[in-house]
Amino acid sequence: MAVREIRLFGDPVLRSACDPIRPGDAKAATLVGDLLDTVRVPGRAGVAANQIGVGQRAFSYNVDDVVGYIINPVLVEVSGEPEIVDEGCLSVPGFYFPRLRYPYARVTGIDLEGNPVELKGDGLMAQALQHETDHLDGHLFIEGLEPEAKREAMKLIRQSEWWA
Repeated sequence: MAVREIRLFGDPVLRSACDPIRPGDAKAATLVGDLLDTVRVPGRAGVAANQIGVGQRAFSYNVDDVVGYIINPVLVEVSGEPEIVDEGCLSVPGFYFPRLRYPYARVTGIDLEGNPVELKGDGLMAQALQHETDHLDGHLFIEGLEPEAKREAMKLIRQSEWWA
């Protein structure tokens, strides 16, 4: 297993919906191991498979010192009044922008053995669940910004050192 390099905004893999993983897929264990190693780097709350260049539907999380993963996650519930949160992304390094997110979220999926998994939470966990499932659907968090904030975000991103 390894800490994998994070793909940056502009990489086509981030704009494509990820494919489901078949239970028992031999490569899935390696992917999950890499996702877990990669999310354990300090300051990371979640890593989607396409952020490490793999177009398969899985993500890892690291919230409140709980590290885990889910395969084939589906966002099945959000609730509460959407709130503005400062949101960042490893694929858009160095930036945080105001984004509406629901205060509660729940996803369902499976583990490596095909057993059902349910993740739910509020606060940072809710934000991470929404953010990572968006990634797996081929969407970056900046797409959900208000138009004026999105224009400013794109301007700042284009001026960043990492923008190619």
